[in-house]
Amino acid sequence: MTTSTVTDPTRSALPAGPFATFRAGLSDGMTIFLRNLLKLKHQPEQIVATFAFPLMSVILFGYVFGSAIPIPGGGNYREYLMPGLFVMSSVMGVMGSLMVIAKDNSLGVMDRFRSMPMARSAVPFGQTAADLVIAAGSLTIMAVCGLFFGWRAHNGIAATLAGFGLVLLLQYAVSWVGVFLGSLAKNEETAARIGPLIMPLTMISNVFVPTDGMPTVLRAIADWNPVSAATAACRELFGNPGLPVSSDAAWPLHHPVLTTVGWCAFLLAVFVPLSIRRFRNAGL
Repeated sequence: MTTSTVTDPTRSALPAGPFATFRAGLSDGMTIFLRNLLKLKHQPEQIVATFAFPLMSVILFGYVFGSAIPIPGGGNYREYLMPGLFVMSSVMGVMGSLMVIAKDNSLGVMDRFRSMPMARSAVPFGQTAADLVIAAGSLTIMAVCGLFFGWRAHNGIAATLAGFGLVLLLQYAVSWVGVFLGSLAKNEETAARIGPLIMPLTMISNVFVPTDGMPTVLRAIADWNPVSAATAACRELFGNPGLPVSSDAAWPLHHPVLTTVGWCAFLLAVFVPLSIRRFRNAGL
């Protein structure tokens, strides 16, 4: 009498050793990255929506709100606004990751990926890398629109690149939040209901208006909001108006760059392992 042994193909096919595992994970992640980018050529409406948002935001908020909102200490409102729009666009990028992962869940794509001999981290890393490339393109278009409508960066090329790098770092961190939330959603309808919950995070901040005139409780929330810290960091790096002038401003607004980097590190430390574990264990 013989006994047959059943081996899990997703385990046996993976290479042994830490270096080989890392190399395989990098290769698998690049495959998912390219797959997600190539999908866009079949979804031209998504490309249009992604790149039309910057132009619409600059026109709508810059000109409709700009004539009615004074800036403490003076200054051009569109120069005040653009750093906030950069940050707002990066934070709203969480919806892109959320919707893509939720859609793949509903179509059974994630189950198919889990059945294949591939690194467990490949799907979330590939998705967030694709989101980062798309975000870089959107950020470039928004910056060009801002230049056309009067925004300028005044602190030199190094500080300007640091500001854009900080925006992309924030976008990458929140993409992992979107990947995790998307892995919890069973379909796109559920994911779409999560979207409105993100809006208060961007609205209760210093993106559009200074926080000085807000009620006490609302101002405290806005001052400690990571969106406000990232916006203040970009204003500082770009040399745009809107930085706090009073000594009683909240600590994150006096140290915005450090605060933003800290928030990004925290989000990555929490949601990278959560997303990978969720992908590995979903369906078990």
